[in-house]
Amino acid sequence: MIERCDVAVIGAGPAGLAAAHAAASHGARVILLDAQPRHGGQIWRHDVAHGTPPAAQAAIQALSGKVEWRAQHQVVAADGRRLLAETPDGAVEIDAGHVVIATGARELQLPFLNWTLPGVAGAGGLQALAKQGWPLAGKRVLVAGSGPLLLAAAATLRKHGAMVVGIHEQASAARVAAFAAQLWRWPARAWQAARLRVALAGVPYRCGSFVQAASGDTQLRGVELRDADGTRQVECDYLAIGYGLVPNVELAALLGCALDRSGTHARVHADDLLCTSVPGVYAAGEALGIAGLAAARIEGSMAGHAAADAVDAARALAPARIRERAFAGLLARHFALDPRLRTLATADTVVCRCEDVPLSALDDCPDTRSARLAARCGMGACQGRICGAALAELGRFPNDGPRRPPLFPARLATLAALPFRPTTEIEP
Repeated sequence: MIERCDVAVIGAGPAGLAAAHAAASHGARVILLDAQPRHGGQIWRHDVAHGTPPAAQAAIQALSGKVEWRAQHQVVAADGRRLLAETPDGAVEIDAGHVVIATGARELQLPFLNWTLPGVAGAGGLQALAKQGWPLAGKRVLVAGSGPLLLAAAATLRKHGAMVVGIHEQASAARVAAFAAQLWRWPARAWQAARLRVALAGVPYRCGSFVQAASGDTQLRGVELRDADGTRQVECDYLAIGYGLVPNVELAALLGCALDRSGTHARVHADDLLCTSVPGVYAAGEALGIAGLAAARIEGSMAGHAAADAVDAARALAPARIRERAFAGLLARHFALDPRLRTLATADTVVCRCEDVPLSALDDCPDTRSARLAARCGMGACQGRICGAALAELGRFPNDGPRRPPLFPARLATLAALPFRPTTEIEP
């Protein structure tokens, strides 16, 4: 089956929704695809108990009758502006005049002793489970890691009945205070932070504190925390932990888009109108580097306008984008990771959870390819997305991720329907 459109937007989070709306406003035929059954992405994920956030409802409603929605469409292969998506009913090929990549980001996890125990989850991951109905009422949850997203996750968990026993931020109190002192430049952010603190009234917030080990037999029973006063044990049923976000650039790389590798984790390189190095392919939101919700919405609109050839409308949003990207720089500086976090994994610590690979198995592996061939690291269901980012942080080798289709595990019938030669050559 082949579908054709003027603009295909991949990802229905805030950036994708904004891109689809902007492109459609100029009369373009727009198809919006997402692997999930609902709009919203991770940050605007539908909550089975509390519904969809008002801002998300408005953004979704604005698309009604203007954009063609394709739920549960997972893009697994691409060539130029031709996409192959797997759906519950089979494979669909989409031939687009322009493509907007709004693939978002994933959580950064750093390995430590017993981080694979049941009950240890990403902060955003446990937040998503709560929204989908996972029973957390009465459960003791410790939230740890780095960045303002810890507050958002903790507030959601508490809203669903969890007993949040503490929030542990690895950044020092001085850095967190310096960050807070500059929030007046972004009033909406300051107001959001204040609302979260009110929602978390009574929950201890500790700076300069991080998890260095988890304990339990077949289930998490507690964690060992380290701070300026030493170490201590805290009992809990769940640990929600996350050290920021990593851009999802795999689709962009498969399409041949240039990546900016100046930092630990690659991001998509784009020009002032958010066009990538591949003509007709645009990028928006976290794929361009982590900057948050406001930047994602602005960039989505810019990319959507540009993809519909409304260059002036796209350019008019550039100043707002610069302002929000400045906030991203503020975050990066004040929540930089403590070097000690990169020393918590020992030789026996599992770094690839999918294939149960310990860190010592990678001692003779100079790159991702050798790690896959010699130790099967990165060969599991996540396709190296979790262990690859972690190993990049540990300084083992760059996180270059999958470089050939399928981008995600797919049915053989889907791969058999591959109608084109992949952009990226398959390695021998």
